[in-house]
Amino acid sequence: MNMHRRFTILLSRAWLLALCLLPLAASADDALAGATSVAVGGDRLLVLSYHDIRDDVARKGDPDAYAVGTQNFTAQLDWLSGQGYRPVSLSDVEAVARGERRLPKKAVLLTFDDGLRSVYTHAFPLLRAYGYPALVAVVTDWVELAPGRQVDYGPRPFTRDDFLTWDQLREMTASGLVEIASHSHDLHHGVVANPQGNVTPAAITRIYDPQARRYETEAEYRARIHADLSASSDAIQRELGLRPRAIVWPYAAYSSVSNGIAGSLGMTVSFDLEGREQKLAPDLHGLARLLVFNNPNVSDLAYELRHDEDVQGLRAMQVDLDYVYDADPAQQDRNLDALVERVKRIGPSHVFLQAFADPDGNGSADALYFPNRHLPMRADLFNRVAWQLKSRAGVKVFAWLPVLGFEPADPALRRELALPERAGEIFRLDPSDPRARQLIGDVYEDLAVASYFEGLLFHDDAYLRDDELPQLGDADARAQLLVDFTHDLKRSAERWRPKLVTVRNLYALTVLEPESQQWFGQRLDTFLQAYDYTALMAMPWMEGAHKRPHAWLRELTAAVRRHDPLFQKTLFELQTRDWRTQRPIPGDTLQALVRQLQADGVRHLGWYPDDFIGDQPRMQDARGSLSARSFPYEER
Repeated sequence: MNMHRRFTILLSRAWLLALCLLPLAASADDALAGATSVAVGGDRLLVLSYHDIRDDVARKGDPDAYAVGTQNFTAQLDWLSGQGYRPVSLSDVEAVARGERRLPKKAVLLTFDDGLRSVYTHAFPLLRAYGYPALVAVVTDWVELAPGRQVDYGPRPFTRDDFLTWDQLREMTASGLVEIASHSHDLHHGVVANPQGNVTPAAITRIYDPQARRYETEAEYRARIHADLSASSDAIQRELGLRPRAIVWPYAAYSSVSNGIAGSLGMTVSFDLEGREQKLAPDLHGLARLLVFNNPNVSDLAYELRHDEDVQGLRAMQVDLDYVYDADPAQQDRNLDALVERVKRIGPSHVFLQAFADPDGNGSADALYFPNRHLPMRADLFNRVAWQLKSRAGVKVFAWLPVLGFEPADPALRRELALPERAGEIFRLDPSDPRARQLIGDVYEDLAVASYFEGLLFHDDAYLRDDELPQLGDADARAQLLVDFTHDLKRSAERWRPKLVTVRNLYALTVLEPESQQWFGQRLDTFLQAYDYTALMAMPWMEGAHKRPHAWLRELTAAVRRHDPLFQKTLFELQTRDWRTQRPIPGDTLQALVRQLQADGVRHLGWYPDDFIGDQPRMQDARGSLSARSFPYEER
């Protein structure tokens, strides 16, 4: 696949799948009649992201998945107007953020990425006809390409004639309808991200130099991004007389650091492709946009804007990276291929991927799978596996890390920072010690610097016994300390990986026997408020209920329903292995338990462990019960 398209295709895979599976309605009115409305009130902004507008786009399956037919684009503008959407400009958005005015009800902002010629020849006349303002984001290195130069863009190389000229940009700007944003000067490509040669977006990647065998330093990274954005801003100022106020990040890849650099250059608004609408706040970085993809007709667009995004259930496979790692690089490659192929065939929505090394199986991190400041690195592996799972298997990857369970290599430091060690329990650092908190925060930040991921799974080591840190008081205080600490860890990672989704493991005993909350310092109610999802370890064999797993799960489901009646934020994580006997849970038993949970209303399911080498749970059982696909069975 060509360089230009590789990353955006991956970012949009879930949206594309939704469109591909959507049955075509007989008419737009039919689609609207059957849709579930999601209110877009006067405090929310919808942003639509377009690329190329062409006359000859195939109805479905065009080689350029980001092109929209002129007829469909016209119909979309007409439908938006007819449905009461009110177009706003970037200036309007900024005025709302400053508190100077309110958004109109059903406010919509149109954006166009990459600076393609069709924005002038096809979109601009329609924007004038409908009176719709728009934001056009240009890669300044592509404006007026030198004769003979080509850009690898979509189904064919693009040349000078495919991109906007400065004269065209001046004319659109002078109309008062179009504002020009930066799409970078030359960051719309990938760079080498790890020793294995994976390529990830240039704007967020610390480049790996295979000759020098080192990563770009933070200072070098900052200088590179600053130089690029300065070149883009200077070019727009020179040619159009105004500096850009907004940055549209290539591939929607950015961080708080890159946004800070853009902000220092006057670009105080930035956009991504996460979500479709938002409330406006004074900070306008990271505005969500809905990517208009696969040439949607009006029925498709109506569905996208009106369906409830929250009804989709999660299907999460929790994966031990320890079983991918091998000292033999060839065997490690085979292990990785086996994992990716299995994930691709089963079709979960998420993979919770271990980022720490635990070869002795005691639950704490002896080493890490990414470069970091404090613990040994067993192998520079997490980024490679995470990116392969995203790009080849099309899943969202969450990094699975301990909260307290990190084992410093220095024995003296280990003793100084540790909670009292107990036989058979996870080694944990003391979260009340500022030195321990700093060490762990650094680890989370280093993970985000080095790796791609979209969320965090906080390990089951985040507990405090009733006799640990007695100065804190009761269980509620201990629980809140751990919640606050995990929020600090999320903020450390979000410096380099924005908008992370959080999941935290919870022991089932704290739900079934509330008095055990004193023993663990964990509460379901607290977790439901603090995190996007709670991964409840619904593991009857682990909890001594192996003779009555169905009844035990019914009791657990009933107990959870009292706190989360619609099961919106609770993920039931099933065990696939009986650790008492070291045997897999029978496939028919696993499928029956899943059917029972679904019948009781449970939305979100996960499983652990997944033995991708030994095919446990068996592929047919995993696909039949745990796949996120609408029709998970393989064709024969």
